Amino acid sequence: MEILVNRNQLVIPGDLLARGSGIKPGGGVYRKKKGDIHEVYALMIGLVNIRKNFIGVVPLEGCYVPLEGDIVIGMITRVGFTSWTVDIRGPYVGNLRVNNVLDRDFDSTRDSLERILNVGDIIKAQITNFDRTRDPVLSLHGRGLRKIDSGRLIEVDPVKIPRIIGKKGSMIQLLKNMTNSHIIVGQNGRIVVNADNFDIEDLVIRAIRKIEFEAHTSGLTDRIREFLEEEKVRIKNKGE
Repeated sequence: MEILVNRNQLVIPGDLLARGSGIKPGGGVYRKKKGDIHEVYALMIGLVNIRKNFIGVVPLEGCYVPLEGDIVIGMITRVGFTSWTVDIRGPYVGNLRVNNVLDRDFDSTRDSLERILNVGDIIKAQITNFDRTRDPVLSLHGRGLRKIDSGRLIEVDPVKIPRIIGKKGSMIQLLKNMTNSHIIVGQNGRIVVNADNFDIEDLVIRAIRKIEFEAHTSGLTDRIREFLEEEKVRIKNKGE
């Protein structure tokens, strides 16, 4: 197997990425056979993703496609008798059943779902079931899954979320540590930022936008660190 590109390299449709046997093509690529040799080509504009003998292309832009296990930030759009409809910013809406929220029995004759979650409420939820034949099933049972009561909500391109999180969470941890802020990231491209003051929240959001815009470039972590350091000094000087 011969890999002809680098990880996170920007490629365009038709670029040859790899050749040989044992290659496992992922999303955003297609495979052709020339004689006895298999070749893998880019199907779209994006960044190369390489893991051992797996190769794929992550598109620079795209909509959110739900996957089981994903953590998403959703917005309640409708309250039913025993469930809520949730906007998860994708081609499907989420279905949140009352038994996936409460740890007790629910009696619709004596209680109301609006008293638990109402239209406009923001939640951090997990997709527990999705097979493309019906809307994704959500749950609030799990560590950290809950209604979100505070913070500023922004939306980014969902395909940029892995870069915003960083390898092993390095980028998002950098943002949290350098700004002493609380950041909730949804794989559907929604992020909630909560900090001690508006200026720091604004700084975190500007840093996230910078990561989103420069996601395809190298050396981004160092530039974000420098950006945060410089802007923190500016904010401090402004307050004195």
